[in-house]
Amino acid sequence: MQRFLFLSYLLCFAACSGNEPQKTKSETAAYPTVGSIERLDPALDALIAPNARIEVLADSFKWSEGPLWVGALDALLFTDVPQNTVFKWREGEGKSIYLTPSGFMGNTEYSREPGANGLALDPTGHLILCQHGERRVARMDAPLERPASNYVPLADRWEGKRFNSPNDLVFDRAGRLYFTDPPYGLPQQAEDPSREIPVQGVYRRDPDGSVKLLTDVLSRPNGIALSPDQQTLYVANSDPERPIWMAFPLKPDGSLGTGRVFYDATALSKQPNNPGLPDGMKVDGKGNLFATGPGGVLVMSPEGKLLGIVRTGQPTANCAFGKDGRTLFMTANSFLMRVRLGDF
Repeated sequence: MQRFLFLSYLLCFAACSGNEPQKTKSETAAYPTVGSIERLDPALDALIAPNARIEVLADSFKWSEGPLWVGALDALLFTDVPQNTVFKWREGEGKSIYLTPSGFMGNTEYSREPGANGLALDPTGHLILCQHGERRVARMDAPLERPASNYVPLADRWEGKRFNSPNDLVFDRAGRLYFTDPPYGLPQQAEDPSREIPVQGVYRRDPDGSVKLLTDVLSRPNGIALSPDQQTLYVANSDPERPIWMAFPLKPDGSLGTGRVFYDATALSKQPNNPGLPDGMKVDGKGNLFATGPGGVLVMSPEGKLLGIVRTGQPTANCAFGKDGRTLFMTANSFLMRVRLGDF
């Protein structure tokens, strides 16, 4: 019954949005399609094929996040932060529980978002998790093929003070780890009495284990990504009062230069039917940003021009490229979605 109602909702949503559910010839599974792709610039056609559709691969999550394609597993890993769980999705098999608990090891309720959020692979291929409940970035101390809730903390303090709730992360080619630390995982968020650091920062962990605060100019730093040449660090600010993406020059020593607003989504966020705020993002090989935000996934050129929007119809948390580089996975509210990309 639940599945029937879900499919009925999708069919109604697609019909009401003027985008009837369709299947492309290349589809190998009967996934429902939903939403639409808004094309604002012809350059988008080279990134997302004109006949692309948004497929719903799985559902019934509380807040899906942190998608990461893992070639060694031939699968996508992603998190459900409220459920304190990492899920796995594989073509032909669907979703399954990969790892739980993922971000909070306690036996009592902690907050609305206790689990792991962002995921990454370190240079040695180990799974790295931003753990809201434990207020740290940690490495799973187990092989990818045999996951276990054994974790080695990588960064849990700055100047002796516990982080708020590390959210998203990215490694550079030198093995330095950049991550954001908003308060979303704390029981009372920014007003939580257990907060030890009064700012929401962007940090860098060096291979020697030292942690440095890079900037505290953003009110809600969230998604984070690097340009292909490793010379620009992008950070999303998920504050409804200042929904922007910042671009910071990245110096050879890993420090930041003066940042600039890369894209301001204030006007977009105030328009009707644009749920969501700047959140997770990925950068393709040519420097185009695929950034979740108001309306779905915003596709922006390296110069900050909005080329189009993948309109999921849901607040959309994060995205990740698939193994072939021609698939974009999206975690959108209670759903896992996918859209086929073009050559880039």
